[in-house]
Amino acid sequence: MSGRIIWFAALMAIAGLTAGVQLDRQSAKTPELTPYIPGAFRSTAQLRVTALAIDSGAADVAVQEAQRLVRRRPVPARHLRLLAQAQFAADELEGSGLAIQYAAQRGWREPLAQEAMMRLAIAAGDREEAARRYAALLVTHRSDRTLLEEVGNDVFLDGDDQTLIIFAEIVRGGDRWHRTFLSRGARIMPPGAFVEVLELSVENGAQFQCRSLRQAQRTIAKREELSNTKFVDLIRRIC
Repeated sequence: MSGRIIWFAALMAIAGLTAGVQLDRQSAKTPELTPYIPGAFRSTAQLRVTALAIDSGAADVAVQEAQRLVRRRPVPARHLRLLAQAQFAADELEGSGLAIQYAAQRGWREPLAQEAMMRLAIAAGDREEAARRYAALLVTHRSDRTLLEEVGNDVFLDGDDQTLIIFAEIVRGGDRWHRTFLSRGARIMPPGAFVEVLELSVENGAQFQCRSLRQAQRTIAKREELSNTKFVDLIRRIC
């Protein structure tokens, strides 16, 4: 008799765990379920709990919830970024700085983390690091185009050849985003810097589709005539 009771108790415990886990997963599609999910089962739901805590302005609570989120789901860069936001609001500046650095290292497609690191690099005069972060933002379509247009001249200073070389190396090594670089870079980057980077990339062995190059050239032609002349010469050499 006692064995049967233990068996049924175990089944009930497993059913409870399963229900809790399923409810947590469902909260991704139905956020309204979040308040009804017990704290012990919150994983997916913890993301929403953390975001709501940050929005509420309760800094200490937000930090606690963000720390809980990172403990339960430490891999996503977004979670570290939320922790950085919460710590910044709570005046925990050192912790916030470390969290945003880890977020930027872990998630190249996390725009806010990359923007923060880019601005820090620009402020510190580290143009090479700023160029790396700018590249990460350029290939992320969720990033703010206006931001990239505004900081372009700060990243690519006239006469700073090393920054152009670093950026060209990134372009050359990223075959999968060549088309994005040509289409978005031609619209957003400083025209002169874009053409210089493109030329350096080609010299280092990067290969671009001529059709995409000509489209980029037409975009540049609408922005700056001198850069366009150099671009035309480059296309003639490789297409």
